[in-house]
Amino acid sequence: MASQKVAYLLRAVNVGGHTVPMADLRTLASDLGALDVATYVNSGNLVCTPPGDPAAFGASLEAGIADRMGVTTDAIPRTAAELRAARDAYPHDVHEPKLCHVWFLASEPSADAVRALESYDFGPDRVAPIGRELHLRYADGVARSAITAPRLLKLSGVVGTARNLRTVEKLAAMAQ
Repeated sequence: MASQKVAYLLRAVNVGGHTVPMADLRTLASDLGALDVATYVNSGNLVCTPPGDPAAFGASLEAGIADRMGVTTDAIPRTAAELRAARDAYPHDVHEPKLCHVWFLASEPSADAVRALESYDFGPDRVAPIGRELHLRYADGVARSAITAPRLLKLSGVVGTARNLRTVEKLAAMAQ
């Protein structure tokens, strides 16, 4: 997998004062030996060909972001095939793509966590755990939803970060 492009999804950057400029992120990735470095929008999406093991590069990226930018984050790697599989597995009606998200987890949640997620009452919103992803459907928008990052972390026990379906599709194309 070392010779293929990988998308790194950074958790909670450029929100709440945790600023990671995308130009600085591209420079850091290049300095760490990545090739074909690109970012997408200003929300922590890096696509590159990492040197060696993608998970090890993700850990180096996290450390570099903390050292250079003072931001603690998680870099969750996914290949183009994994991004497409997550998009294709989306189980909800796509009523409006910006309200349909995939929450990419750092690892697969336990069976107990899956049961907790499936039994939690998110009101009109929906959460469907499938493997290392949570498929989210917001009925009326993100701002007033019962689906929140702290709640998903508590229920799943695993850190993650969300991208809407348009972004998932764009990152899959970039990582191809």
